[in-house]
Amino acid sequence: MGLKDWLEAPAADVAAPRMPRLNLLRGAVARITTPLLPDDYLHLANPLWSARELRGQIVEVRKETTDSATIVIKPGWGFDFNYKPGQYIGIGLLVGGRWHWRSYSLTSPPTSTEGTSRALRGRDRKLISIAVKAMPEGFLSSHIVGGVPSGTIVRLAAPKGDFALPDPPPRKILFLTAGSGITPVIAMLRTMTSRGQLPDVVHVHSAPTEEDVMFGAELEQIGSEHENFVSHVQLTRKQGKFSLTSLDELFPDWRERETWACGPLAMLDEIERVWRDAGISARLHQERFEIARADTDAQGGTVRFARSDRAVDVDGATTLLQAGESAGVQMPFGCRMGICQTCVVPLTKGHVRDLRSGEERREGDRIQTCISVAAGDCTLDL
Repeated sequence: MGLKDWLEAPAADVAAPRMPRLNLLRGAVARITTPLLPDDYLHLANPLWSARELRGQIVEVRKETTDSATIVIKPGWGFDFNYKPGQYIGIGLLVGGRWHWRSYSLTSPPTSTEGTSRALRGRDRKLISIAVKAMPEGFLSSHIVGGVPSGTIVRLAAPKGDFALPDPPPRKILFLTAGSGITPVIAMLRTMTSRGQLPDVVHVHSAPTEEDVMFGAELEQIGSEHENFVSHVQLTRKQGKFSLTSLDELFPDWRERETWACGPLAMLDEIERVWRDAGISARLHQERFEIARADTDAQGGTVRFARSDRAVDVDGATTLLQAGESAGVQMPFGCRMGICQTCVVPLTKGHVRDLRSGEERREGDRIQTCISVAAGDCTLDL
């Protein structure tokens, strides 16, 4: 092993994208601070400096609606700002002495600060933002929207996801969103407008009332400034659910448009069926914020984590990912929806069930912890 490889080795497994110069610096710091970790010293200088993980600091929390907020974050060392509009990040927040992780779509354009307040834009261009909608069953989302204080340090996972806008964008676009499903799409709109690339775009968004429309004023502004952008907002409490059959009347060229759809499962299932029947499934891109659960008879059990020497009793509705996090186990994760395969680990003992298909997995199988539940006692190699 050469000197460069020897110095760089301690930084090889950090969460940040591999950047030779940065890894060399991190590795050198790790070597000269042994047996103490570099973070023991770096944290004293700046809480965002870490040789082991991505971190960020919340610098602004701004209400969007009564139950949603934009969170502006200043990432620390190693964050790659060249993500694709529409991708999501993982965010870890310390609450009650325990780290809670969730994934949220980035609402800021790559290498930009669109969506932050004017004061912050002038002060620091290395910012990102997410938008969070509080859900009745969502512990972390309610905590964030309820008022996480500025200055809070969070952990970050690198941007991921295939629900992303290509560069350059297609000539004709259709966005179909509902509720918080607008969050990845607003990043796409902000990116195209900031780059001067906004093509022929139709956006159909559904929300219960006008007050529930996230980024409503911004959508109106984009429409007033760009005649090639058409926004149709369906207020479902007054107008009922948007009917896909009305597309022929409102936007008769919808079959020619590249389509991105994000919203509740029932809405996405219907869109998928209509696009399939029209023979244009290849033009449809979907982002699902929920897991479509099959009816299962998983009864829960004791989940053991062999390498961590921990165990937790769970019911048949708690995923193995949630079980590990509740036990304080460092769990790999990405989308938390069974898409990205980041959470795949070996099942070393027992049986689990896939929430989506109901299929049983057994000892020796590699399983996705975010969509698997215990079917009796089981052990994971974590």
